[in-house]
Amino acid sequence: MTNSKTNSKVDEFLSKAKNWKEEYEVLRRIVLDCELTEEFKWMHPCYTYEKKNIVLIHGFKEYCALLFHKGALLKDVNEILIQQTENVQGARQIRFTNVQEIVAIEPILKAYIQEAIEVDKAGLEVEYNTEIIIPEELQNKFDELPALKTAFEALTPGRQRAYFLHFSQPKQSKTRVSRVEKCTQLILDGKGLKD
Repeated sequence: MTNSKTNSKVDEFLSKAKNWKEEYEVLRRIVLDCELTEEFKWMHPCYTYEKKNIVLIHGFKEYCALLFHKGALLKDVNEILIQQTENVQGARQIRFTNVQEIVAIEPILKAYIQEAIEVDKAGLEVEYNTEIIIPEELQNKFDELPALKTAFEALTPGRQRAYFLHFSQPKQSKTRVSRVEKCTQLILDGKGLKD
């Protein structure tokens, strides 16, 4: 691909891809046709409009996907957007298992990408459910180390939520305490759980 908008880190990602390589390349071509800037974030090709994340290409064992960062705000007239898990609030995926599926809906994909750009241009934001209960083990650590609470509050709402979910999942308190301990330095460094 000789498009000047390509990113060398994405080239490297594609050259090393063991699964979904052909699908990634087709998705990349489609997204670049939509005049987005190609970047490499979270170890995946990410496409932005005026430095705002619009879509990301990623793969899993069973499928590869085009992830719309504000997919919950799209009309989804073709009913093809999927909420990855019940805890994902804003992002939505379109999943593929082969190149033919991608090529068959290329005009639809471009329309969804254009709609996602328009959503961003309009300044629309996903309204996140922020009703979160701080796990007791995290609150105890906040009380013990006030700098941790300050650092935690400086994180983005999405990063905070990821931590809340991570800390709340285990049934045993000792496991929750262990998770808080393991993540303390990440939080103090201003990093998210997956950074």
